[in-house]
Amino acid sequence: MARIELNSITKAWGDVVAVEPTDLTIDDGEFVAILGPSGCGKSTTLFMLAGIYAPTGGEMTFDGHLVNEVEAKDRNVGIVFQSYALYPHMTVRDNIGFPLKFKDVPKDRAVALVEETARLVQVEELLDRRPSQLSGGQQQRVALARALVKTPQLLLLDEPLSNLDATLRLSMRTEIRALQQRTGITTILVTHDQIEATTMADRIICMSKGRVEQIGTPEDLYRRPDSLFVAAFIGAPPINLLPGRASGGGLTVGETRLELTGQADGDVVLGLRPEHLTFAESGVPGRIEGIEPMGREVLYRIETPLGELRVLEGSAVPSHGVGAAVHLRFSANDSLVFDAASERRIAEVRAQAPAGHDTMEQRQHA
Repeated sequence: MARIELNSITKAWGDVVAVEPTDLTIDDGEFVAILGPSGCGKSTTLFMLAGIYAPTGGEMTFDGHLVNEVEAKDRNVGIVFQSYALYPHMTVRDNIGFPLKFKDVPKDRAVALVEETARLVQVEELLDRRPSQLSGGQQQRVALARALVKTPQLLLLDEPLSNLDATLRLSMRTEIRALQQRTGITTILVTHDQIEATTMADRIICMSKGRVEQIGTPEDLYRRPDSLFVAAFIGAPPINLLPGRASGGGLTVGETRLELTGQADGDVVLGLRPEHLTFAESGVPGRIEGIEPMGREVLYRIETPLGELRVLEGSAVPSHGVGAAVHLRFSANDSLVFDAASERRIAEVRAQAPAGHDTMEQRQHA
């Protein structure tokens, strides 16, 4: 397996910069997800690791060995594409064994490796079929087997689940994660789906507009987002973002004044996740404008003096109806404050509850 290091790696086509200078270290045996919207540079980064694209600048090393000029076929990298890219005229057996044709593997050993890898991904009974005779999930497993059969030092997964239905995506997430843990192969998943990233990866590299916004565990990105982009991209339903102004140890949002610890002055943005807002006897007043049942949860859209807020309630049945007057409370520890100009989280500032309370209530601004 391999320890991957990117030192100021960049990729550009003329004046168009797809990936800004990037520094990354991925430990041997780690499962990392590169997460971001379309056009953020995540697939470009993966293609540079695979040897499909040559970096414009910087250095890329596998276990300390520079690989910038090493051709894709010589990197011992396995890759699974979004489209699976199986050869339609070949059987499953031949598809899985295809990478071994380029390695000095004895025929009997190659046969054994194909059967062993097929068992690993549970397609051993499909070896004589062709791709057209397989379901989407079966094709995905064959593509994984083809990537794994040569025992790669690095496994790259490019949006591997996007063509599967919701139920199959759920089971394949579990299977791929379990497979990676059994094999111990250093794995990089590229995805725009935050659920895939947070449920499968040890760490997430969140990208936007060709640059890395934040690197951390799924919990880090959810609870301590470094930027407004990360706060808005991670979490479903999306976080509530409210413009405000900090001054004199307080934060004013609309007609509401909240206390703050720490030093902050100027325009800020207050972030409140829907699941961290709760109904209470007192607090921020509001009126329910819409209700969206979500199975085990209910999402409310509530008009308040702070602006419109989304509130997520852990119940299959709504506790309030449309038009109901309610009050909302939220914990000081769960609120996030960002500088409006830089869009970076103000790490040293935390919303503070009024004395004697563990939550923040509205205090009408005189």
